[in-house]
Amino acid sequence: MKKLTPKRIVKELDKYIIGQNEAKKSVAVALRNRYRRRQLPDDFREEIMPKNILMMGPTGVGKTEIARRLAKLAKAPFIKIEVTKFTEVGYVGRDVESMIRDLVETAIRMVKKEKIKEVEDKAGKLVEDRILDKLLPMPNKDSSNNPLGALFGSFGAQEEEEVELEEDKQHLKRLKNRREQLREELRAGELEDRMIEIEVEENNSQMIEIFSGSGVEEMGINFQDIFGGVLPNQKKERKATIKEAREILKQQEAQKLIDMDEVSSEAIERVEESGIIFLDEIDKIAGNNANSSPEVSREGVQRDILPIVEGSTIMTKYGPVKTDYIFFIAAGAFHVSKPTDLIPELQGRFPIRVELESLTEENFNAILTEPENALTKQYEALLKTEGLEIEFAENAIKELARIAFKVNEETENIGARRLHTVLEKLLEDISFEAPDMSEDYFEISIDYVREKLDDVVEDKDLSKYIL
Repeated sequence: MKKLTPKRIVKELDKYIIGQNEAKKSVAVALRNRYRRRQLPDDFREEIMPKNILMMGPTGVGKTEIARRLAKLAKAPFIKIEVTKFTEVGYVGRDVESMIRDLVETAIRMVKKEKIKEVEDKAGKLVEDRILDKLLPMPNKDSSNNPLGALFGSFGAQEEEEVELEEDKQHLKRLKNRREQLREELRAGELEDRMIEIEVEENNSQMIEIFSGSGVEEMGINFQDIFGGVLPNQKKERKATIKEAREILKQQEAQKLIDMDEVSSEAIERVEESGIIFLDEIDKIAGNNANSSPEVSREGVQRDILPIVEGSTIMTKYGPVKTDYIFFIAAGAFHVSKPTDLIPELQGRFPIRVELESLTEENFNAILTEPENALTKQYEALLKTEGLEIEFAENAIKELARIAFKVNEETENIGARRLHTVLEKLLEDISFEAPDMSEDYFEISIDYVREKLDDVVEDKDLSKYIL
């Protein structure tokens, strides 16, 4: 975080998002302020609340992408929530508190993945021994029925009995040598397709649904979570190749090596200090339509969200979570409603307002070429897997940008998402024929673009349904 200065953050966002400089600047400062806050003394740090952001702009201009890339940069737990899924307390539907539980689950997965990576080498060595035990079991000292076990036991009693079993010692030595030979073959990847039998847990945990006072909460209770070792997991034998078994066993061994209490504790701390929640379609719950009585009160949903944004403690199965310092980014098109239609208390919790601009034809052209994950680069990479190299002519890209912009103007403006539909239609035939084509190179020219798309664009009814 120390290296992520606001300018550096904007530079990183520029790799994936075209335009929207004001929005990038605002989120960069907000993210940097989180780092600055953590450098302060504890007593003063508690007084500084995050400055939440309200993004306003049409669909497809980059609101979600900015928030998602920001969270990835900060390596912070992040979830996107559509607020229209929530219902007011007292109605059947999704409880607003579930967003915090979802964020905690995301953080648990993040931390667990990091901890597993830390013990990966140690788990790999343990897995190697388990696979070798399956391929060539070593004698068991305690097994009186196993002849080799009896031999092994006799070695332990050599001093007492003073018995020399030279032949048996040689046999055990050959066994150990063969095991080391198998280890080398295993490391060289020569045994990947060999079948072995491994023990796996059955996924048949008993789940029940609970009903909360505020309606049906989307939450299952796993008896295994409640009773822990009292109800041990059922196990079964399964045949798998060594390649498959290695991954399964590595997960099992890594799980044994990490402390889940430590994972939970770290995940909750990460949520409380650096969690980011993206509240999409906030404009859909602005105001309250008194004429539509069957609808759940939109204002009621706002009032339920308010304490979470203000700061409260939410109970999760991993423990209580304080929401005081979670960073909220709300977004909406605000075509019909206005930010002032939100209840005043909620407005006050989003002090930074950013208006995102509609995308121009020049923006579309840049989106198709400049980002590291540009759509043209994605299609080139996909078709290369079939042995076909495609290349977009410069004027063809400009034509695609013009067509996408024109369709947006004449039908529904869905922003950059229009480029997906236009490109998919353009490359539909090539994608279908690619595996059987004799050519290994194809240029997407301006003539090809016009041949494939002009008729659809000119016919407004067709463009409405196809593009």
